Amino acid sequence: MIVVTQVAALLAVMGVGLVWGTDAFCALVQRPALARIDDTALTRVMGNVHRYGDRRMPVPGVVGLVGSLATAVLAVLTSHAVAAVTAGAALVLLVVWLVLYTRVSAPINRALTTAVDRGETPENARALQAGWDRVIVLRASLQGLALLALGVTLVVL
Repeated sequence: MIVVTQVAALLAVMGVGLVWGTDAFCALVQRPALARIDDTALTRVMGNVHRYGDRRMPVPGVVGLVGSLATAVLAVLTSHAVAAVTAGAALVLLVVWLVLYTRVSAPINRALTTAVDRGETPENARALQAGWDRVIVLRASLQGLALLALGVTLVVL
């Protein structure tokens, strides 16, 4: 049963790692790069980035979330208390990330994608991006902490 728990944790690490890497890239590279382009280019680039990201990124996100849940449950069932706590902490961090994403980032993503589809540049394009940028460091931090917690989980199993 310990091997199954380790596999669940490893799958969670892979899913969370991909999302963390994406969010970290956005915080470290994309955010300052977008500050240097005009609103039309910003709308076109980010509208299309979100078009593909919102379609494809749920897969690793679900793998990370479900893998964390499975790891926590399996750790409880196999009496690995520390692993249960660390995997549970990862799960809580990922749920907080998901709430932040759905309430703040996703509506902005949809607005920019819709603008691209209509061939428009919203008057508030810069404000929309500023709203998205305001939470990306927090999102990356939550994913990074979840990844760290899952790494600790693998070490203590």
